[in-house]
Amino acid sequence: MSMYDDVDEYIGARRVTGLAATHDFSRAVIVVAALDDSRTEYRTSLWEIDVDGGSPARRLTYGELGESAPVFTPAGDLLFSRRSRKDDPARLWILPASGGEARVLETRSAGLSEIRTARSGHGVVGFSPVFGSSSTDEEDDALRTERKANKVDAILHTGVPVRFWDHDLGPATPHLFAGSTDGTTGLRDVTPDAAGALHEASFDVSGDGSFVVSTWAVPGALATVRTVLVRIDTETGERATIVDDVDADLGAPAISPDGASVMFVRESLSTPEDAPRMTLQRFDFGTSSVIDVALGWDRWPIDPVWLSDGSGVLVTADDDGRSPIFVVREGAEPRRLTNTNDAYTHVHVSSDGTRVLALAASYLAAPHPVSIDLSDGTVVDLDTAIEHCPLPGTLTEIDTVVDDGSRIRGWLALPDASPDAAPAPLLLWVHGGPLGSWNTWSWRWNPWLMVARGYAVLLPDPALSTGYGQEFVQRGWGAWGKAPFTDLMALTDVAAAREDIDHTRTAAMGGSFGGYMANWIAGHTDRFDAIVTHASLWALDQFGPTTDAPYYWAREMSPEMAVENSPHLFVADIATPMLVIHGDKDYRVPIGEGLRLWYELLSESGLPADDEGNTEHRFLYFPAENHWILSPQHAKVWYEVVLAFLAEHVLGERVSMPRILGH
Repeated sequence: MSMYDDVDEYIGARRVTGLAATHDFSRAVIVVAALDDSRTEYRTSLWEIDVDGGSPARRLTYGELGESAPVFTPAGDLLFSRRSRKDDPARLWILPASGGEARVLETRSAGLSEIRTARSGHGVVGFSPVFGSSSTDEEDDALRTERKANKVDAILHTGVPVRFWDHDLGPATPHLFAGSTDGTTGLRDVTPDAAGALHEASFDVSGDGSFVVSTWAVPGALATVRTVLVRIDTETGERATIVDDVDADLGAPAISPDGASVMFVRESLSTPEDAPRMTLQRFDFGTSSVIDVALGWDRWPIDPVWLSDGSGVLVTADDDGRSPIFVVREGAEPRRLTNTNDAYTHVHVSSDGTRVLALAASYLAAPHPVSIDLSDGTVVDLDTAIEHCPLPGTLTEIDTVVDDGSRIRGWLALPDASPDAAPAPLLLWVHGGPLGSWNTWSWRWNPWLMVARGYAVLLPDPALSTGYGQEFVQRGWGAWGKAPFTDLMALTDVAAAREDIDHTRTAAMGGSFGGYMANWIAGHTDRFDAIVTHASLWALDQFGPTTDAPYYWAREMSPEMAVENSPHLFVADIATPMLVIHGDKDYRVPIGEGLRLWYELLSESGLPADDEGNTEHRFLYFPAENHWILSPQHAKVWYEVVLAFLAEHVLGERVSMPRILGH
């Protein structure tokens, strides 16, 4: 029996969640998450790995509440975040490369996060929250203590956003603090007037630590927000806007090794008619000019990382169901460096320009550190001291061409079967986003638990998916119920026609936008025996103004789009048993969507509750969870309820719901 057969064993599997390295690759660490003794929370620890592959990984930290966010100083000292108590903010700690015990480096009571270090010297920069009314650290500490003592959590807002994913924004807002790792310079607030401009900001520090380039949120008319790029002097706090594009959001700044320019990602502001587009651009400090670096490249680059000689950058970009690393240089076509099935994150380049370290993941393997030869793209797995459980099936690709000539593809995970085994029931699983792709491992949305129960799981990339070019995104823009739906049905037809698939036993499921599609599918076809909808959009006119980023969704969701594509208008046509799942702390798709869906299924659908209140539908509600259901034991309940619901309606088997639910 593998961990995919036992949900308890599955949620208890250790997993890699982060990677950091020195510039010369003399040291590297990974972040490993594991269940605590109570099996109710994940704790993270830092493990040193050998980038040359000669020694096994070894654990470095043993904090009771765990450690995270590692980053190295130029001297090889390891900085990380650690909490002393659960309700306290994370403090910045240092573990000297020369040996000895870890110690607290910075004691700011509000904590310090998102740490970045300079490539030379001792400069360090990070975020820390500050109350707008505070003019000194003492005032800030006193107000924080007063609010906590009086149990006051009220927040007075003057604009948007007011919350993000699963947490409230304010009243303290992120400011950038600069200091030194050798203790010669204490932390100082270099953005005292930030207000809400640094919510969810990204930034980079120059090689000598003298300045920072950061995103900066700018409010606009009619409750809109966009981001510009600013340069901030870490000594004086002097700030200047360097790139302000009224037609785009700017992000992911990366300062060149010589400090002369900054690479960044431009995302055009969408409209109801036009999808956004992401392009790579460079700002030159000497000429104040902005240059399109990969003009005409029909992929969406993210997270640029400079090559050590400054001749170009590495980026990752979704591409045909993968997310490879590309080498991008001005005046040349982007070159794909990696040719595996993986998606790559946490990319680092060695100072000698020969190697790359990154985390790699695909549906064949969970995230793990790899070393990549920068000349030929050879990928070598590095030791993590984590045993990988064999998968309970095989992975293949399927595709088809639809009426408009577009090629639609997806992954199909199939259970291991003997030659005389019966065909497998089919589970269509729609990804979220909607701007995304099924191209990497997910511990929360893992098809192999379903495959271990005998299902074939189809992971399709319909219109709106990334990695297939701008036109492929545009096909579904503002028309969610059209090409995305017909693409899904076309690829489902291909899968269902296979001899190893039982087309008479099928189900569909999805989360977020995938949940939206599950709801739309329910109202537009009765081909499926069961539908699972998680954190799903139901009434688009209601969703848009209540989500955490209403200005973003308003760019696409015109009143006409909401009417033409809202699943709630087709509730009377739903005759398929549905399992509705929602977390109350989900601010991206607010709980009102799930509550309204649930009531209207029972009262207005084609499969309503009977005269005695009995129903085939089910509602799994998590009062304390967010968009993803992250608590280990809640994740276990999620999988067990989904599997039981599918077993009843697809397999015709009676499986008990988890006893802990009290049913």
